[in-house]
Amino acid sequence: TKSEVECLVKLFDALVAESRSRFGAVGFDCNMFRDVLYRMFGMMDDMMMDRVFHTFDRDNDSCISAEEWVGGLAVFLRGTLEERIKYCFEVYDLNGNGYITRDEMFQMLKNSLLKQPSEDDPDEGIKDLVDIALKKMDHDHDGKLSIVDFEKAVRDDNLLLEAFGPCLPDVK
Repeated sequence: TKSEVECLVKLFDALVAESRSRFGAVGFDCNMFRDVLYRMFGMMDDMMMDRVFHTFDRDNDSCISAEEWVGGLAVFLRGTLEERIKYCFEVYDLNGNGYITRDEMFQMLKNSLLKQPSEDDPDEGIKDLVDIALKKMDHDHDGKLSIVDFEKAVRDDNLLLEAFGPCLPDVK
């Protein structure tokens, strides 16, 4: 709504004033954005916060502008299922080539799962999870996930939306 957008812009202005970054009046950088994700949304995974920053930073100038802030939060907080699918896919597609590869899945799962001290080779368990994810989500059986694969899998089972790590805020 108009009043929600106005509140987001006011919050943005306050954060920019607080940030003292080199971007000054334009916006704020990744460090400030990560601080916001941590303080407001409880996000703690550095890799995931960097990926969320990347999806918000539409023009790739390493700075979140007011427009990117409002647009990103609109999807982050209130996006339709379709918008959230596209957003999560973009977060998980680490190299931006349009596919979530086996290696990208491995990197995200390795980063977001807790390692048990008793495990001899924790990477084996992660490789098993990647195999399970591909078996469930790779509908065209090409060994990687396209946006079409990802969308079909999530529409079949909404729990798969954040299959490779938390990149959306909690319901609260």
